[in-house]
Amino acid sequence: MTSSRDIGLLALRLGVGGALAAHGSQKLFGAFGGGGIEGTGAFFDQMGFKPGKANAYAAGLGEAGGGALLALGLATPAAAGAVTGTMAVAGSVHASNGFFGQNGGYELPATVGLIAATLALTGPGTLSLDHALGHALNRPWMRAVAMAAVVPAAAFVINRRSKAVASAEAAKADAPEDGTGSAA
Repeated sequence: MTSSRDIGLLALRLGVGGALAAHGSQKLFGAFGGGGIEGTGAFFDQMGFKPGKANAYAAGLGEAGGGALLALGLATPAAAGAVTGTMAVAGSVHASNGFFGQNGGYELPATVGLIAATLALTGPGTLSLDHALGHALNRPWMRAVAMAAVVPAAAFVINRRSKAVASAEAAKADAPEDGTGSAA
């Protein structure tokens, strides 16, 4: 018999996973009015994610792949780890705007990341492919490894972006005011 907990987990996985899969598809394929890999890569370059295209692929796969897997309840620890890490990086981009989304803050990525981490810890429920496959891709040790890997991976990407942004700002500060690029 299916419990209300399992129905709730299914609804949560379908809603959050589906939204993430769509959002990642914007980045990867230009679906739903997105920029595709070229547009997203150029935008990521502007934000300091170098190289932009590689980072766009990583973010798109974290969202589209992780979201689709969460929705299906398949390889839940790995999917949740990918989503949690991607949302940690996304949240760092918005951190300077404070918490609330209406101010461009990190509210939404933090919430989605927390939901993904919670799904890693609770598991996907019985209405999932993980359950149907005997949890071969959803073992307790996999949850621990996935969540432990999120912190250093996200910290690495955030730190690399911070250094690129600082370097770009220093170069801009050192550039002559006439915009010619030479110090005459």
